[in-house]
Amino acid sequence: MNNKNLLIIICLFAYSYLNAQTGALNFTLQDVIQMANAQSPQAKIAKTTLENKYWQFRTYKSNYLPQLALNGTIPDFNKSNNAITQPDGSIVFRNQSFSTSSLEVSLSQNIGPTGGQIFASSYLQRLDALSTPTNISYLSNPVLIGFRQPLFRFNQLKWDARIQPLLYEESKRQYAEDLEAVSVLASERFFNLLIAEIRVRIESLNLANNDTLFQIAKGRYNLGRIAENELLQMELSTMNARSNLAQAQLDRETHELRLRNFLNIKGQQHITLVEPPLIPDFVVDDSIALMQARQNRQAVVEFERRRIEADRDVAQARGNNGFNADIVATYGLTNTAGTLSDVYKNSLEQERINLSFQLPILDWGRTRSQVRTAQVSRELTRTILEQDQQNFEQEVVLLAKQFSMQRAKLIIATRADTIAQKRYEISMKRYLIGKIDITDLNIALQEKDNAKVQYLASLQQFWSSYFDLRRKTLYDFENNKTITN
Repeated sequence: MNNKNLLIIICLFAYSYLNAQTGALNFTLQDVIQMANAQSPQAKIAKTTLENKYWQFRTYKSNYLPQLALNGTIPDFNKSNNAITQPDGSIVFRNQSFSTSSLEVSLSQNIGPTGGQIFASSYLQRLDALSTPTNISYLSNPVLIGFRQPLFRFNQLKWDARIQPLLYEESKRQYAEDLEAVSVLASERFFNLLIAEIRVRIESLNLANNDTLFQIAKGRYNLGRIAENELLQMELSTMNARSNLAQAQLDRETHELRLRNFLNIKGQQHITLVEPPLIPDFVVDDSIALMQARQNRQAVVEFERRRIEADRDVAQARGNNGFNADIVATYGLTNTAGTLSDVYKNSLEQERINLSFQLPILDWGRTRSQVRTAQVSRELTRTILEQDQQNFEQEVVLLAKQFSMQRAKLIIATRADTIAQKRYEISMKRYLIGKIDITDLNIALQEKDNAKVQYLASLQQFWSSYFDLRRKTLYDFENNKTITN
């Protein structure tokens, strides 16, 4: 065993020992994606956004549930000059000092289809006249039930019942898409570091080979078998290989730091990546991709929601600017007394019905203009939605075709990498026995490196294309199932 081989073995042993001591992290592509979806800042933002939408949806749902409230004023003190009607009908100003306290329990329920409200309440008020002598009296409404019903007015509750569930469904699908976008970014970070790692290996091997060849070239030069020009060219190749290795090592450290920050990994453990195995054996059909996108994507729900919102805006313009009426009816019991125990005895009936209306007579075309504006905006929205839907479908079909193309390119790049590597090995042997010159060897070396870089780029594009297709369809083509989170 020569000294060079011994040095390589010692370095490999030291590297393995260092990794064992520092707890080196070994990640596959799936490991990086799972960690990114669990702890990356982008995943946390997506989760927080979904949680925010969830509580907005809960707020909307509460509008259709009974609302129980307790209202009170304890006390309300008032000392002022007030106009008092005298027994003979005259009015004089008197200084009054009194305190009131009140308590009310109310129960209300909105009616979504009509936009009205039914309610029930119980009310008690105490009045303390602080003049001499002090006078105390009570007013009670033991029970009061009624309803309010707008007529011809815009019904926000009815439209919310159509729009808010779509918004929440959008948020859930958007969350799934956001996580797939994180997967796209994770694959990009993964391959950036993987390519940097492989470049370090390539440049290390190139430096070792060039150094060996330079030593051989010096021996040949001393024997007069090669010209000085070839020796200088070999020395220059060795220097360039050393410079390329230094740059590759810097690039690797940079991409490792970016991946570490992206995955929110603390500590100083060295990260090593496992190159993905063979290409997954599945084919993406354009029609299936489009069908899944139509069923699963957030954009499909968004299109429907935007259509409904355009219709809502027209209804709102009409309802809030035309003939409107409101009807309010109540029925209950009431009584007054000087003591609390008597105020609930022998209560009297209390009834009220009120019908109010509003009819614009002259508004200089304001109502018509607002309605027409909403109608034109609706037509514009429909036109934009048609174009958006066409773009949406074209994008999905193109992604499916691009993925199939990336698969074909990766297969070609894999074969080209194998051929270039074999050609370089043959060229190296031929150079060592003097069958080719250094120029031909350098050409083979460049072709080997270019083929490897092209293979890695094709591998990265293949996986990025796959995860982007998953994001745009929310469908796992490898396992034939819908993506839900």
